[in-house]
Amino acid sequence: NEPKVLLLEEPLGALDLRLRKDMQNELKRIQQAMGITFIYVTHDQEEALTLSDTVVVMKDGMIQQIGSPKEIYNEPENAFVANFIGESNIYSGTIAGEKKVRFINHVFDCVDDFPKNEKVDVVIRPEDVRLKKDDDESLVKGTIVSKIFKGIHYEYILMVGRNEIVVVDTKDREVGKTYGLQIKPDGIHIMKKELHTNTYTDADIDKNKKVVISEAA
Repeated sequence: NEPKVLLLEEPLGALDLRLRKDMQNELKRIQQAMGITFIYVTHDQEEALTLSDTVVVMKDGMIQQIGSPKEIYNEPENAFVANFIGESNIYSGTIAGEKKVRFINHVFDCVDDFPKNEKVDVVIRPEDVRLKKDDDESLVKGTIVSKIFKGIHYEYILMVGRNEIVVVDTKDREVGKTYGLQIKPDGIHIMKKELHTNTYTDADIDKNKKVVISEAA
């Protein structure tokens, strides 16, 4: 039929992992050979990065970000995009000075410049954290509380005070050990804080000037 645009709605969703990966490569080959636009809908983040020249991330019908797979992964515009595309550690932070941000009770150097004291979201990819010996006093310390073998690497969860941080590493390390956490400035992604609002239609102010929502003050 030689269509100008081919629409694909999760076409590989029912396939097992090995066959799905083979079909991803086949679809990519067909698209390049035919030279037409494929619009491909998927909830599989790896699939989106593998197949696409341009990725559109949507939430509740609204576009959150448009960009190349590399841009979407490395420079997410908000916490939703960062959490949806790949694994991320996301923290509430505060700008502590020029290209400095405070989160998990520690001040880190960063590459983004925001006004001092502005509240921000901080995104750290697990692969951007390096585990070092805990004798370096300049590094924030974390203790391994969980270890999962993923084949090519281990996935660790460390506790930094009351904060969790996910780290991937190729070395087999013991649960319970404490390490220094090194995060380089270009591994710290800062974005404007997402604000959440709740709208109540069943609300009123009573005679005592208290807000009443659904009959509960």
